[in-house]
Amino acid sequence: MSKLASFALAAALMLALASQALAQDKKQTVRNYGIGHTTTAAEIAGWDIDVRPDGQGAPPGHGSVKDGEKVYMEKCAGCHGEFGESAGRWPALAQGKGTLASNDPVKTVGSYFPYLSSVFDYIRRAMPFGDAESLSNDELYAVTAYVLNLNDIVDDKFVLSKETWTKVKMPNQGGFFDDDREKAEKAFWNAKPCMKDCRDPVKITGHALAVDVTPDDKAKKRGGVE
Repeated sequence: MSKLASFALAAALMLALASQALAQDKKQTVRNYGIGHTTTAAEIAGWDIDVRPDGQGAPPGHGSVKDGEKVYMEKCAGCHGEFGESAGRWPALAQGKGTLASNDPVKTVGSYFPYLSSVFDYIRRAMPFGDAESLSNDELYAVTAYVLNLNDIVDDKFVLSKETWTKVKMPNQGGFFDDDREKAEKAFWNAKPCMKDCRDPVKITGHALAVDVTPDDKAKKRGGVE
C-alpha cells in the first residue's frame, strides 16, 4: 500500500472515530442535563389559544348578551363602568365613535378595534384584571357579546359562538391597512447613508459680553433683579 493510500485510510478512520465520539458525547450531554421533558399535547393546547379574524381557532362554547351582562357586572364593571364608560383611570370600552381623527381620540372596542378576534383574545388572556384566564369559554363568549352590545355592534338577543363569529362586523375594520412605508416613504430612503463625519464640526462664533448673567446673593443685596 502506498504512503498516500495509508494516509487517506488513517484520516478516514480518525474522522469516523471523531464523529462517533461527537455523537456519543452529544447524547451523553443531553442525558446529563436532567431537566425538561417532551411537551405533551395538553401543554401545547394551553398555549395555542390564538384566534384568527375569521374565527379559526375559536374554542367551543357560546354566550348571549344577556348572560354576558351578569358576568360583566360582577367582574368588569368595577373598573370599566356599568356601561363601558370607564371608572377612574381605567380605560373606556364603549363609545368614542368618530373621535379617532380628532385631537382627543377615544380608542374603544367600538371605535378602534378592527376585528372581533382582537377583543376576544385580549379578554381571554388578560381579563379580569388580577385574575386573568379565569373565565370559562361560555363566560368569555358572553362577556364579549355584551361588550359588543355596549358598542351597538350586536343586538340584545345576539348569541356569540364559533358559528356566529362571522356575523360580527367591527366598525373600524377598514381603518387598518398594511404597512406601506416601502412605497410611501421610499423618497426618504438613502441607499448609502452617511456613517461617519456626517455633520460639520461645531464652531464657536461668538461670546457673551457678560459672564455674570445669573443673579446671586450679592446682586440681591445691591438691588439686583432675579
